[in-house]
Amino acid sequence: MKTPPGLQALIEDGVIDEVIRSLKSGKEASVYVVRAGDDIRCAKVYKDMRQRSFQARAQYQEGRKVRGSRDARAMSKSTNYGRKEQEAAWKNAEVDALYRLADAGVQVPRPYGYFNGVLVMELVTDEEGRSAPRLGEVELSPELAREYHAFMIRQIVRMLCAGLIHGDLSEYNVLVAPHGPVIIDLPQAVDAAGNNNALAMLERDVGNINACLGRFAPELLATGHAREMWALFENGELQPDSALTGLFAQDETPADVEAVMDAINDARAEALIRQQGREAAEAE
Repeated sequence: MKTPPGLQALIEDGVIDEVIRSLKSGKEASVYVVRAGDDIRCAKVYKDMRQRSFQARAQYQEGRKVRGSRDARAMSKSTNYGRKEQEAAWKNAEVDALYRLADAGVQVPRPYGYFNGVLVMELVTDEEGRSAPRLGEVELSPELAREYHAFMIRQIVRMLCAGLIHGDLSEYNVLVAPHGPVIIDLPQAVDAAGNNNALAMLERDVGNINACLGRFAPELLATGHAREMWALFENGELQPDSALTGLFAQDETPADVEAVMDAINDARAEALIRQQGREAAEAE
């Protein structure tokens, strides 16, 4: 096929030797099957920033580290420079997440590098060497659905232990390889400790997996792993092999508002006393 403009530089630099075919095209990026020597890989070419909405990404980017204060100010003001930095940060997030999660033992495509705005990574295939199907495209026995569910919950735990939440996990970005499900599409990966929406996104990710696999094993629809793993994470107790029950009892004890207000007022009074002490010392 004709070489797409975004991949021409990689051919010229010897990163890849040939573009074989288009694999998929979405709002965020186009993916191509490419050859690098004797290896068949895939190349993800991100689309121009003008074709995407930065506002839609804001909830995912909260808590991500920015290189410097100048970059942070420019990004917050949406200047031309700031928008370019936002675009670069969005692309780099997926690259960083892939390496980070691969090191943590999460089953993701193996990354081979990021070149001129193009992510080159492992091509996930089925037993015949064809592009692996998505999780939502396969029919499963109840037994296999339960097996995949247990595996996916463990993968989500490993991601959380690495400090990340997928943020958009569903049957559409999990591929089914001979060795089990493989998680893909990570530009929106969320910083678990620094994002106020982290728990809601974790619940959505787990809920989507429950809904998909619950079609084949309905009892999976009643599991509640998200809150359980989050409670362990918040307490610093979550480990990749933490035992989970799928049950979580929400604390429904009414809040003691009066006690909370008393504690706040006590803290304010103590702060005022300290402030008055400092002022008196400075006056002397």
